[in-house]
Amino acid sequence: MAEKPDTGGLENLGREIAACRRCVEAPRRRPLPHAPRPVCVLSDTARIAICGQAPGTRVHESGRPFTDPSGDRLRAWMGVDESVFYDARRIAIVPMGFCFPGLDAKGGDLPPRPECRALWHDRIFAAMPQLRLRLVIGGYAQAYHLGTHRRASVRDTVAAWREILTATRAEGRAAICVPHPSWRNNAWLKANPWFEEECLPVLRSEVARLLKVG
Repeated sequence: MAEKPDTGGLENLGREIAACRRCVEAPRRRPLPHAPRPVCVLSDTARIAICGQAPGTRVHESGRPFTDPSGDRLRAWMGVDESVFYDARRIAIVPMGFCFPGLDAKGGDLPPRPECRALWHDRIFAAMPQLRLRLVIGGYAQAYHLGTHRRASVRDTVAAWREILTATRAEGRAAICVPHPSWRNNAWLKANPWFEEECLPVLRSEVARLLKVG
């Protein structure tokens, strides 16, 4: 039986994260180029956690995760609507970086800030022992959540989703790896129809089962 989560500790952790300014006041590299606005959803009851990269510009403006076309696609992949997706009692959302990291010279998003992983992630996942499924999106999330189950590249890791699911389920906290739901991956999705044909039905089944249990 899973250890009962420390609700008060999780609430305090959420307040600490909301007030965090480490990437501005004591950054590991160039400071965050704007005021911090951490975006994550912690939960002491959710069985499912979405473990992605970092907020984009729209999420930085809204303060709510996945309020963009990527979120629409992700919800479709999971088979849930917004009312379920944003119900913190049912789904936690913990990106590798909590604040929008800014844009690079080509207008793309910079990598997630390293301060978040170092400061928060071990504490967060220790405080949510009830989680049973992690939806792992992107290389930075794969590096943190999968350990030795990670393959040589993001694409190889996603392609090995079935083996990784079996191995991580045996460890007590299953993981399903998916590509980022951005439009930038449309070509990859078209070239890899197995993802929609084989992986997504399993993902939706796992999500539906855990939502029912929760």
